[in-house]
This record gives sequence, structure tokens and C-alpha cells, in this order.
Amino acid sequence: MEPGRRSAWSRYLFLLAAAWCWPQAPAQRVEPQSEYAHSIRIDGDIILGGLFPVHARGERGVACGELKKEKGIHRLEAMLFAIDLINKDPELLPNITLGARILDTCSRDTYALEQSLTFVQALIERDGSDVRCANGDPPIFTKPDKIVGVIGAAASSVSIMVANILRLFKIPQISYASTAPDLSDNSRYDFFSRVVPPDSYQAQTMVDIVTAMGWNYVSTLASEGSYGESGVEAFIQISREIGGVCIAQSLKIPREPRLGEFDKIILRLMETSNARAVIMFANEDDIRRVLDAAKRNNQTGHFLWVGSDSWGSKIAPVIQQERVAEGAITILPKRASVEGLEKVGRDSAYEQEGKVQFVMDAVYAMAHALHRMHKDLCFGYPGLCPRMSSINGKELLGYIRSVNFNGTAGTPVVFNENGDAPGRYDIFQYQINNRSIAEYKVIGHWSNKLHLNLDGMRWRMGDPTLPLSICSAPCRMGERKKIVKGVPCCWHCERCEGYHFQASEFSCELCPYEQRPDTNRTGCQPIPIIKLEWHSPWAVVPVFVSMLGILATTFVIATFVRYNDTPIVRASGREMSYVLLTGIFLCYAITFLMIAAPDVAVCSLRRIFLGLGMCFSYAALLTKTNRIHRIFEQGKKSVTAPRFISPASQLVITFSLISVQLLGVFVWFAVDPPHTVVDYGEQRTQDPSSARGVLKCDISDLSLICSLGYSILLMVTCTVYAIKTRGVPETFNEAKPIGFTMYTTCIIWLAFIPIFFGTAQSAERMYIQTATLTISLSLSASVSLGMLYMPKVYIIIFHPEQNVPKRKRSFKAIVTAATMSGKLTQKAGDRPNGEVKTELCESMETNTSSTKTTYVSYSNHAV
Repeated sequence: MEPGRRSAWSRYLFLLAAAWCWPQAPAQRVEPQSEYAHSIRIDGDIILGGLFPVHARGERGVACGELKKEKGIHRLEAMLFAIDLINKDPELLPNITLGARILDTCSRDTYALEQSLTFVQALIERDGSDVRCANGDPPIFTKPDKIVGVIGAAASSVSIMVANILRLFKIPQISYASTAPDLSDNSRYDFFSRVVPPDSYQAQTMVDIVTAMGWNYVSTLASEGSYGESGVEAFIQISREIGGVCIAQSLKIPREPRLGEFDKIILRLMETSNARAVIMFANEDDIRRVLDAAKRNNQTGHFLWVGSDSWGSKIAPVIQQERVAEGAITILPKRASVEGLEKVGRDSAYEQEGKVQFVMDAVYAMAHALHRMHKDLCFGYPGLCPRMSSINGKELLGYIRSVNFNGTAGTPVVFNENGDAPGRYDIFQYQINNRSIAEYKVIGHWSNKLHLNLDGMRWRMGDPTLPLSICSAPCRMGERKKIVKGVPCCWHCERCEGYHFQASEFSCELCPYEQRPDTNRTGCQPIPIIKLEWHSPWAVVPVFVSMLGILATTFVIATFVRYNDTPIVRASGREMSYVLLTGIFLCYAITFLMIAAPDVAVCSLRRIFLGLGMCFSYAALLTKTNRIHRIFEQGKKSVTAPRFISPASQLVITFSLISVQLLGVFVWFAVDPPHTVVDYGEQRTQDPSSARGVLKCDISDLSLICSLGYSILLMVTCTVYAIKTRGVPETFNEAKPIGFTMYTTCIIWLAFIPIFFGTAQSAERMYIQTATLTISLSLSASVSLGMLYMPKVYIIIFHPEQNVPKRKRSFKAIVTAATMSGKLTQKAGDRPNGEVKTELCESMETNTSSTKTTYVSYSNHAV
């Protein structure tokens, strides 16, 4: 390696001409030192060019800076080592020696462009007509080496600059480290190939890593230039295509950063602190300065670095910054150490540079292409044949693109139509173990698909818990995302309310009417169906009352049957009593049908018997009160008894009234056959978990009122007649007890209506209405039973001495008694209470017996 100063092509021609024109022997050739400045030359039959960053970029206007041992010297030695191996290989390019002309790029694209002009010297025709030596002779130019192909460069920006020159002269180029996606453009860089995969694969790998981590909100950081900017652009493009990853910020590091620039970058990244993951396509120096700035700003452990192959597994960026770099994920093209480059001691800290393998693969790719070309053109001719004395660059490019051999890592070296190598990467994580030793650990690999060992990853202080880099926390089950406008990875979570369920990630939909959301609100499930159960308190009380009523009614019926021919039973009107008791029994029994599980049979029986019990009761009472009314109205006119007051006539009238109820029921059956329904609206509460479907018969409130309406009409009519007959003797055919019964019954049903319809919107509607209806029926029946029959049963059982026949009276006597009773009532307003009572008692004593022992019935009189 010869250190020297910067050279330009124009200056090189001038110095060369001047050297040959100096007064020296005509045959002596003098080569200026400038020609070999920052270069190495090795003789050979075929000369390969080489571009390596032996020196770093200089500062303050100086082209070259400090020596780069790893990226520069190691890689340069790898090319020389590969050439030596090829020249010693009897199978590869036999009898042909490879030479080299290797130049220093000083890590600067403009300087590399000037240096690379050396490669095209042999292809430029020199015009020396205007140049003369001191003695007047024309100058003699040194014949430059003809470069058939170039190995390099390292940086993508340098390769792009050099490729633009080399393609003009049809010189193929194989890079060992340039990964910018721009270089895959075969229309612009058609003579460029590379043994490393392009950053488009690297960007895909990084997107796959971010996705596997569950990170959807990241920032990007790129060094200004083709490598950094193209890599970030590829990452952003791929993340947009696959979706699910948003870019919080995309920052760029200037080529010549000013003082405090990296502190500003850290502060900018902290503006979106949720985006903890930072995707870095930056050069080694920039990486080191970014980590140092994060350390200065007390952000150790905050950022989750994801570095490209420029970081890889290098030690230089993380020296003395181990803690701030802890957990960093980096990628590097799959590689292998090359045996025999140097021999070092066991305790040496020497570590082979990562691109050594690719440098050798690039040299071997050129050698294999030349070997195949020699085989096709020279047909076994030893050494270079005349056809290869001047190698056609375009023809050689075709052979380069067709090579296929196993490289130094044991993996195939091939090129696609754009000159790119396939993507194969190792994935590292920078970890600090329990002994505080920092090292890069392999945690996975990528070869068209990501293979990542999440269990082997460690984060700050060895924590295995996967950190987050998200804009918004994931929504819980049953919540939909409401995206923030313009930022698809940021959202607000809104719970699906009411009967809505989470239909998709972004929407809630209403469950079908007969369903409700499940516990997680991720789907719908059937609403539970309920019915009134026997063990419910709403059923126990009505059933208990009904059973007591049935027992009491049965007892009364049995007593009447047992004492059927006694005076009290006969005086009560046996036929009508049995009809009335049947109605009372049905009023009690309907409770069981109302509580029983609904089905077609139960629904049919409900329709029939719901109003039938009341119809039996009030049809019988109406017939009795109407009979009393007609008797006394007729008595005011004449002593002749009215028509249709015999027991047979009474039964005909009663069953005629009952038949109207049955006829209405049969019409109802024909128009709307009975069936069960599930009412989901009755208990459709605001809280879906409390919603229930009620299994019920298809009897609407209107149908219920219509069914009971006829019976209520009979009840009201009976009450009217009871009022009209309130003036008859209290012993006459139970006129007064019937009146009290009807008054009480009206009060019961007047209370029933507001309770029944006032609870129509209640969640307990079914229970309240059923219990109210059955209790009202039972109370109505109990009033009738208690006022009309219990006194008779009491006398029959406990005072049989009073159950004896009384004297018969004529129709005239009965009417006279009624008339006197009316007159006495009229005098009540003119006399003191005591006198009225005395007169009434005296008057009644002359016409009839004591009320406690007198039972009068027109059933004993002929009509």
C-alpha cells in the first residue's frame, strides 16, 4: 500500500506526458508516483479492478481520513487471498493468471469516481498531437492496464457513482457490500451485479421482524445517501403494501451533520414516544453517534433499535454504549468465516470482518465467468487464446449472470435477471448476560421467510418480556376500533353497546331479534326462554289460594249434594246453585291452566275456560237477580206471577247466556287457531344479560279483554239488577247477599284493570299480570262462595235445627210484604232511627216470621 495524494484523470495525463518529455534516455519509461497513489497493482494475464474503503472519509476538506482496519484492510486482503487461491487452482482458469488493480475509495463517492477513471484508461484513445517533448519529439505514453471487470465498491453511493462510468465502457462490476435497491434497476445499472442481497430483501426482513414482534408504530432513521434513503424507502413501501405497520416519523441524518444534530434527532424521536422501535439504515459512524446521543439524553432502554446490515454484528458502533444498545436487533447477510486468511493466536481478539466471504465470492464469480468464457471461446487452448485477447464486456456480463457455484459459506452463488443475489440473512440481538458481558446472539434467520426464536430474546436487564411499540393498545373483545384520521395504527376503542356485537375489527352490528351478544360480545347467542314456573313466588300464592278455594267449593258442593232435599238447599234454588258453584270451581281451576307450561293443548283450554268460569257464575246470578226484579215489578201491577221463573226456565236462560261465550270462543278458534309464541320484547331489558324470551300462548291483551269482556258485561248487568232489587225483603231469594257479592266483585275487577295494564312495560309483566288475573278470579269466586253459600253450609252442619220447612205464603202475601217494606223505607227520612227500626220490626212481625228462620222460595209455587 503506497500512501499518496489525490489524483484526477486530467492531472494524471499532464504528469504522465511531462514525465516522458523530461531529458532522459529515449527507451527509458518513467511512471509518475501519482499514478499509483492509494492503489495496489498485481501483474496477470487478466486484470481485475478493485474498490475498497481502505481509509475513512476525511474531514474539513481532506479527501481521506484514518485507516479502516476491518472494512478496508480485511476486505482488501480477502480479494488478494482469493486471487492467490484461483491462480493456484489447476481446475479454475488453468494456465491463466489473474492480476489486480485495487484502488482506495476513502469512503467518499466523489473521490471514488476520480479513482475509478484509472479503470477506463486503456479504453480511452489518447491524443498527444498538441504535446511535444523539449527536443520536439512526440511523447511516449505508458500503456495502461486493461481492466476486464471490477470488484466493488462497498458503499452503495460509491457503487452507483462508479457504475455510471463503467457501464459507458461496458466493464462488468460485482459488488460485495452495496445493497441499495436502486442498483436493482437493470435499465440504469445493467453492468452491475452483487453477491449480497439488495436492501429490498433486507427491508422485507425488517418488516417481517417488526410484524412478528407485534409492533405497528415505528420510526425510521437513515443516513443521507443512496444506501440509507433507499433502504428506508423500501421499508416504507413494503410496510404499506402489507399493511399493519405505520411510520410515526422518518428522519434523515445529513452527510455533514452540524453540532447537536444527533441530540435533535433523539428529541424528535421522543415526540412520538409510543414509537419505541427505530428502523435504522445508517452507516457505522452515524449509528455510534445516535446511540451516544440517546445515552446523553437519558433514553437508555427506551428505544428498540432495529439495525440493517451496516450495523450487523459490528463492535465499533456499540463500544462504551452497551447499555443503550442493549436489545438491539440487527441483520446481516448469511456468512461464514474463511479459513486461512491470517493465522492468529488462540488468545487473539481478532474477528474476521463480515463481508470477507462476499469479497471472495465476488472474485470467484468473476473467475468462474471467465473460466466458462474461456472454455466456450478457446476450445481447450492453453492460456489466453486470440479471441480472449480483448475481452468483450457485454459478453462477459452474460457469463457472470449465468454462474452457479457454491461459495465460501457453502451456499449457492447465483444472480437473477437484475444481477441480485438471493436474500439470506442471519438475525442477531445485542444482549448483556448475567456476567455483564455484551455480545451478539443469533436469534433467527430469513430466507424468503422469517424464522425467529422469540423465546431466546432478551431485553433491558435480561427481561424476556416482549416490549411494545404501538400507537394504541389493542382493543378488548367486544370493542371496535375508531381509527384516528390519517393514522391507521392509532385508534380509540369503543365498546359495542346494547344488543350489538363486534362484527369486525372496526364495526359493531345488531344481533338478530331473538338473540343477544355473548359474554365477550364477539358473537350472538340465543336469548334464554322462560315461562312461569310452579316454584315461583308469583305462582305459589295464586296456586295456594286456588287450592283452598277448590277445597272449599268441593266441600260446599258435597254438602249440598248430601243435604240436597233439605229446606235450605231447596230454598236456595238447587239447579241454579249447582250452576253457580260450577262457575266458582272453574274460576279457581283456571289458575292451574294459566301457570302450566304453554303448548297447543294448554293454550286451547285457556281460551275455553278463561272466561267460562265467570260466565257460569254471573250468568246464574244475573238470571236470579233478573227473576227477583221481574217478580216484584210484576207484583206492583197484579197478583199474577211473571213468566219464566220456574227452575227449568232459569236453566234455559242461564245456558243461553253461557252459549254466547262459547260461541265467541269457537269463532276465535276458527279465525286464529291457538299456538304458542316466544315474546322477546316483554323482557328485552337494556342490559342484554338480563334479556329473556317469554314462552306464552298467543293471547294478546286485547284478546284477553275480549274473552273476559262478556263475563264482565254479565257482572255489570247483574250489579245493576242487584241495585234495583235492593229494596226487597232481605230474606227473599238472597237478594241482599247477591247485591253485596256484586258490589265487592266490581271493586275487585276495578282494581284489577289498572294493575293489569299498568304493568305492561314492566320486566316482570308476565308474572304480575298472571298473578293478578288468577288472584282476581279466585277472589271473585271466594266472594260469591263466602257470601252466598258459607252461611247456608254453616246452618246445615252446625245448626240443623234451623234447617226446617216454614209455612208457605201466597204470591199476594209476598208482594204485600214487599210493598210494606218499601213504605217503611220511605218513612225512614221522617223518623228517628230507633222508631224506624221498631216500626219495621212490628210491621214485619205481623206479616212474616223471624229473618233468621224464614226461607222463602218461589220454587215452591206454581207458575
